[in-house]
Amino acid sequence: MKNLFLTLFIFLLSPVAVMAQSVKITHGPYLQNLGERDVTIVWTTDKNAVSWVEVAPDDNTHFYLTERPKFFASKNGIKLESTVHAVKLKGLSPATKYRYRVFSQEITERNENHISYGNVASTSAYRPFSFVTLDINKPAVSFTMVNDIHGRSAVLEQLLSQTDPTNNDMVFFNGDMVSSLIDEDDLFNGFMDASVKSFAANVPMYYARGNHETRGIFATHFQDYFSPLNSELYYIVRQGPICFVVLDSGEDKPDSDIEYSGITVYDDYRTQEAEWLKDALKSDIYTSATFKVVICHMPPENEWHGESEVLKKFVPLLNSASVDVMLCGHVHQHIKRKADDKVHFPVLINSNNAVVKGTVTGKTLNLDVLDSNGKKTDQLIISH
Repeated sequence: MKNLFLTLFIFLLSPVAVMAQSVKITHGPYLQNLGERDVTIVWTTDKNAVSWVEVAPDDNTHFYLTERPKFFASKNGIKLESTVHAVKLKGLSPATKYRYRVFSQEITERNENHISYGNVASTSAYRPFSFVTLDINKPAVSFTMVNDIHGRSAVLEQLLSQTDPTNNDMVFFNGDMVSSLIDEDDLFNGFMDASVKSFAANVPMYYARGNHETRGIFATHFQDYFSPLNSELYYIVRQGPICFVVLDSGEDKPDSDIEYSGITVYDDYRTQEAEWLKDALKSDIYTSATFKVVICHMPPENEWHGESEVLKKFVPLLNSASVDVMLCGHVHQHIKRKADDKVHFPVLINSNNAVVKGTVTGKTLNLDVLDSNGKKTDQLIISH
């Protein structure tokens, strides 16, 4: 009996006992691919878990008034078990505010048909997160764009503070938010924890992948976290009178470059993207928009290979599609190019230490370029 108590006492003091703790939410939640009738919510946990989102209308009732609808992370009818959770909410109404909570429950044991569950981690019912679905009829729109942060989380926080993204309709990350992707920490320590703290749990962020997000052993996991339930990383999104075309410009050097070790096929990828773009530019959601804005990390140039691919494969399609402006990054300096015979629309290239604040009122799209202290350093005004 003494040996039994001694064994139990040693066990309670051992690392095994310390490890036997509840699942925890480690990052997020944040919004992805918010539309008029759906949204994807993403978060992570420290252990494998099954997860779901509960949704409530913004009607001043307490979240605990009644059992709220549940949307599970699932595939083909089976709940997914993971540390990265992406749940798509469908059947929403346009221009409507919703409150939400996220839940994750650890699976502690799995024996054939029997599964044992552990504790549940969740966000607060007393201070739930919220979002407002998009509205193509909204007359006034505001948005923020940053790019080339390269993991400088403090710089991102400073830039975001100049535009108050919580009072924006949306935020765009236009590539190279990291320098490379080695593991999940690069994403969250580099920029996403700061983004969630600032806005991303309640205001949607749309991501145009840059060339640096394609690098590193974790790069193939990029879409686990951004546009995770979309078929591709390029898409169009409409808010009020603006249709945004979000492009993925890929890498900046030829696929045969020694830096890629023979692992990339971005020339083919951009060709496929151009085929999609051809149809997207004919869609009613695009053609009926008053303003047409392209978000693309690499600018259309005839210098580096990737830039020349953008110029060769995307620009001819965009030239015939009444584009108002293309917003780019990549070169780490501010450049404003006027329309010319090759590119029939202005190109605003944002630096790595500035933020673009866009607003639409009436028939005017105003793009202000602000430095890290909030000083306006340039402006582009487009009127119809």
